[in-house]
Formats: sequence, C-alpha cells, structure tokens
Amino acid sequence: MITKEQIAADYQTIQDEICQSLTQLDGAARFEEEVWERDGGGGGRTRIIQNGSVLEKGGVNFSAVHGRLPEAVKKAFKVEQDDFFATGVSIVMHPNHPLVPIIHMNIRYFEMPSSFVNDQPLRWFGGGIDLTPHYVFENDARFFHSSLKAVCDKYHSDFYHRFKVWADDYFFIKHRAETRGIGGIFYDRLTATEDISWIDILEFSKSLGRTFAPVYTELVNRHRNEPFTEQEQLWQYLRRSRYAEFNLVYDAGTKFGLETNGRIESILMSLPPTAKWVYNHQPEPGSAEEKTLSLLKKGINWV
Repeated sequence: MITKEQIAADYQTIQDEICQSLTQLDGAARFEEEVWERDGGGGGRTRIIQNGSVLEKGGVNFSAVHGRLPEAVKKAFKVEQDDFFATGVSIVMHPNHPLVPIIHMNIRYFEMPSSFVNDQPLRWFGGGIDLTPHYVFENDARFFHSSLKAVCDKYHSDFYHRFKVWADDYFFIKHRAETRGIGGIFYDRLTATEDISWIDILEFSKSLGRTFAPVYTELVNRHRNEPFTEQEQLWQYLRRSRYAEFNLVYDAGTKFGLETNGRIESILMSLPPTAKWVYNHQPEPGSAEEKTLSLLKKGINWV
C-alpha cells in the first residue's frame, strides 16, 4: 500500500528535477525558494524564477498540507469528513517571447479518512498538462499532444482520449467561448480499478510530471531565437489576459487554495507579470492572430 508520505516525497523529488531542468533551459535566471508553513497544518516549497533569458516569470511549487476542510469545500467534494491531506506539484511558466507558449502542469493527491471504522481512506489522484500558445503552431501542437499520448498509452489505452476531452472541457473560457489554449490532458478523482492499480496510478502521475521538462525544453528551443515585433508582443499580453481571466474565474485549484486558507503568493503565482485588456480588440482578417483564434476550440484531434 502506498502512503501519503511516499507520494509527497516522490513529488518533492520531481519538483527538484524540474527546477534543475528549467534553470539549465533558461541559462540566466535562478529559482528563489521560500519554505512556508500553513496555518492549520503542513506547508510547502515555493520556487519562483523571474526575469530570465526566456522565462519571464514562473513557479514550480510543492505543497503537502492537512487539516480540516471548510464547509464550502466539503459540499463541493460531496463528503462528510473534515480531515484531509493534499499534496502536489503545480507549475506555470510565462515566457518573455510571444512565440514561446505558456505551459501549466499539476500533479496532485488527495486523501481523507473513511467514514467507516477500519475501512480504506477516501483517496484520489488528479493532474494534467496543458499548453497555451500565444500563437498556435500546428507542428508544436502535434508534438505536444503526441508526447502526452505516449505517456498515457503506457498505463491505459483509454487515458489519452478521456483526459484530452476532459481538458478541452475544463480549460474553456465560457464567457469568451474559446479554449484557454490547445488543451492537453486533465483528470481528477482518479482511483484504482480492476484495470489499474494504485501503484500504476502513482507511476502514471510521476511519469506525467517527468514529461514536463523535456517537452517544454523542446518547445522553447524551437522559437526562443526567432525575432518578434511589438504587435506580436501586444498579442502576447492580450492572450495573457485571457489566461488570468480563466485562473481567477474558473480554476478549481485556485478556488481550493483560497477556500482552505492557502498561501496567497503561492496560489496566485500563476498570474502573468504583464497583461493587457484592450477594449473590443479584433485581429486583422487573414492574420496569424486570427488563425490562432480559429484554433482555440474544443475537439481538435492534434495527434
């Protein structure tokens, strides 16, 4: 039986590995670390990188927290228990280059004691990776989704299709009627079944975490040295504003963190350093910006 302590230790190792890879990728900036404790139980390591050669702002955060769930969260989770344990790694990277995409990853584990004496705890895994290009390049999208499918297929033949559809639905900005980016995979409340064991689910979660660095390194290096214009940077800031809207209005992790008295700086590290809201901005007909908007929709089979 895997333990929550083992899962938390594995996630800490993955945080270390990703930070080392991103430091090497950027080549100039270094991560700043803040170790923190949560009122009510647990804590984490917030690591922020800023003003690098390509990474303008990003965070690779680990947390392992416990305590009592607020009533609003209990109702949302449809549980009666109060005590909880949650651990995970959460990442957002905002590049300074408009042709390099924003990327987000989260792997997490949640556990509550059972309502029944001597019964197994209530537990599940969640997570995913999604990509938010300022400009959608179809070759990049195919590479990204093919990489995620390869990880999923190692553990279950149905994972990629299920989790890709879930990501399309989850990362959707309803008030804009557009997806946040080109999606990826997203899953929640994943539990052991006859088809997959708890050990395999943990290994899937770890494999997904270890996919992040090589995939993003490839995408960054494809575009980091290409020239860009002021118009393209303005478009980058407009797309960042959509990212901020989603995280503040819809993102479940942001809501959970705020409602469980999480650390505000860590929760809101996902917000970009600079964004713009231009009234009724319309891209030029036939432009790369218009093409990108046309690809921000559900159901595209990138693989």
